[in-house]
Amino acid sequence: MDSLLNRITNCTICQASLPYPPKPILSFSDTSRILIIGQAPGRKAHDSGIPWNDASGEELRRWLAVAPAEFYDPSLFGIVPMGFCFPGTGKSGDLPPRPECAPTWHPQLFTALTDIKLILLIGSYAQSYYLKERSYRTLTENVSHYRDFLPDYFPLVHPSPRNRIWQKKNPWFEEEVIPELRKQVRKALVS
Repeated sequence: MDSLLNRITNCTICQASLPYPPKPILSFSDTSRILIIGQAPGRKAHDSGIPWNDASGEELRRWLAVAPAEFYDPSLFGIVPMGFCFPGTGKSGDLPPRPECAPTWHPQLFTALTDIKLILLIGSYAQSYYLKERSYRTLTENVSHYRDFLPDYFPLVHPSPRNRIWQKKNPWFEEEVIPELRKQVRKALVS
């Protein structure tokens, strides 16, 4: 496991396409129970080296009803984005995750992470990659039909402050999805 983490953190496969030197940001252990697959680290995570170290991370922890100490405990939560390095900023936010990371490293990670009980697919990149033909047409449909993907996957919208408008338009998310998410998280952590 340490060898795999070392190889990933020293990866330079997409160096020529990044705005900064590669700095893969992820966290996991061979006993991780829940795997969080988001898109890619943001600028704050790149600067600090800590995943979900921003307002999105605070909102995600609220959704999960976990304290930072639990969230950052790799024996409980593995954090493995679709792209491991900050991809840079575009006109309307961060650029998409680099396409090299997931096919190169995720299969090896899934082979090593044998205690995973629940996988949170955060955002359209993770959902498209993992749900494939099971995916609905839109992210909103995936999230509203989350039960179709349990017990393996739990699709979520990104917890970015930019998505607060989406949350206001979809009150069922806070009323229905968040309580079930918390239930599934507790179940995965104690099983």
